[in-house]
Amino acid sequence: MSFGDTLFWIALMQIIGINIVLSGDNAVVIALAARSLPAHQQQKAVFWGAGAAVVMRIVLTIFAVQLLKYPYLKLVGAVLLLWIAVKLLLPEHDGDDGIDASDNLMAAIKTILIADLVMSLDNVIAVAAAAKDSLTLLILGLGISIPLVIFGSTLLLKLMDRWPIIITIGAALLGWVAGEMAVSDPLLKEWVDANASWLHWAAPAVGAVFVVALGKWIAARAAKVGEAVVDLAERDSKPQP
Repeated sequence: MSFGDTLFWIALMQIIGINIVLSGDNAVVIALAARSLPAHQQQKAVFWGAGAAVVMRIVLTIFAVQLLKYPYLKLVGAVLLLWIAVKLLLPEHDGDDGIDASDNLMAAIKTILIADLVMSLDNVIAVAAAAKDSLTLLILGLGISIPLVIFGSTLLLKLMDRWPIIITIGAALLGWVAGEMAVSDPLLKEWVDANASWLHWAAPAVGAVFVVALGKWIAARAAKVGEAVVDLAERDSKPQP
């Protein structure tokens, strides 16, 4: 794909959209890790920690792109991507974030790097799939989107809270990419091209619909179970006559 190719720009928008949706937690981690630093060092920690995270993410994703050229791995990646997309639509549970704030600049940067590495599996798989074997797309997409997420994290998180439809669109996008990924696996691609080329658009559409439908259904079930537990707790707390 070249800069003049429409597919190039579509794939680039996919990479940026995926990172915006999936990197919110990483941006929060960066803020948490730097929160105990003096004000004049917080910006340095965010800058150097985020810069190192961008380089690390690019290297990891290049490896992932190479691995996805082997048979079966895209099928496995597609299933994993569907799971990530569905999980995105499930209600979050409050709890300890497990991120220690540090009053030392180097320690804060180290915390940011380690946390970003641990939390980046979903991003790496999704972006590697969307890049479609193009190193230019990969580096350009990550180079644009990761700093955008990190430095605009507060705004992005507020937008997602105000308009949850952004999360649903992001999950559908991941489902779409998973469908594209599955039918482009070396094991299937030749047969699909020769006998069922319609799967190149049908599989992504099915993936998007599947993710949203399953995610919403599980979320609704979880909400009902939560309501039942609350009702039971309230009933048990009432004094017995």
